[in-house]
Amino acid sequence: MTVHTRTSRPAAKKTATRQATKSLPPPKPDAAAGKPSPKAVDKPAAVGKKAPGPKEKLVRDSFTMPQEDYALIASLKDRTLSFKRPTKKSELLRAGLHALQALPTAALREALDALTPLKAGRPRRDGL
Repeated sequence: MTVHTRTSRPAAKKTATRQATKSLPPPKPDAAAGKPSPKAVDKPAAVGKKAPGPKEKLVRDSFTMPQEDYALIASLKDRTLSFKRPTKKSELLRAGLHALQALPTAALREALDALTPLKAGRPRRDGL
């Protein structure tokens, strides 16, 4: 009877990375050269930017939508390139949520009623 024990993955990658970082020479202290370190210099806040504060917690989610609606994302991304503003899908979805928030209740209801209803849950995988 053989007993199988749990073995860990080889640590070659981690060891190589650690050795590579250890072999780097230590950084030269800027204070000894009479220069203030870049981190010590206070940079003025950019105009129109938010003041640094606690980072917002990000939430990942997944959802299902009809292919026609998903194609709208690509269309809107192309439109944003026309005014030289590359945009991510998440930015478009967030902007859409803010636009919906600004609608009066009656207009929001009309927008939601115009959508094609979807079956709840994950779509079936083909080949099962």
